[in-house]
Amino acid sequence: MQGQISAMDEGRLLKGTTTIGISAKDGVVLATERRATAGTMISNKQTQKLFKIDQNIGITIAGLVGDAQVLTRYLKAEVALYRLRRNALLSAEGAATLLSNILSGNRYYPYYAWLIVGGVDAKGNHVFSVDPAGGCIEDRFVSVGSGSTFTYGLMEEGYTREISTTDAVDLALRGLTAAMKRDSASGDGYLVNVITPKEYHEFTDDEINKRLKALKIPLPPVLP
Repeated sequence: MQGQISAMDEGRLLKGTTTIGISAKDGVVLATERRATAGTMISNKQTQKLFKIDQNIGITIAGLVGDAQVLTRYLKAEVALYRLRRNALLSAEGAATLLSNILSGNRYYPYYAWLIVGGVDAKGNHVFSVDPAGGCIEDRFVSVGSGSTFTYGLMEEGYTREISTTDAVDLALRGLTAAMKRDSASGDGYLVNVITPKEYHEFTDDEINKRLKALKIPLPPVLP
């Protein structure tokens, strides 16, 4: 059985970005940088690549912006409908499977997007990589996009099954920083969300900068 599309296909399908999902012992960390590119041009320096789907689920996007945004809206609407009909939260696995089915059903007219679904539910803490063909694979940490090669080495070394969300945030920031140094399509700041059974927390710029200072990572430039 064929699994997710190959790394070579990923390079053709995805535009420059770096996104990260980490499953920690007490929750899930999702993180991205903020640069959008159009070929060799930096088209935007404040791109939103990390979205809250529900109070227990978030998603990161990589690929064509329009396709990724449409998929995010689809998923957010379907999760909201599920909550209204069932008076319950959809599980992270359910959200990832739903997104996988949407992508698989359009494989002949594909959405050029690769997404990370992260969430917390009754079964635990989860991150799923969902590719343009609908392949859906759960892992303890995932990175997607042109800068992912540079993040995996750090995460392989720094991840343990007992890692806390606090340490996972630091690991994600270190990974994104490494990608920004070597991948010209990644840069211009950080986005970080932490999901726990108690809350969905979207980090402010001040909170991120405080972590960067503690890690002795240069702060991103302040945009006009």
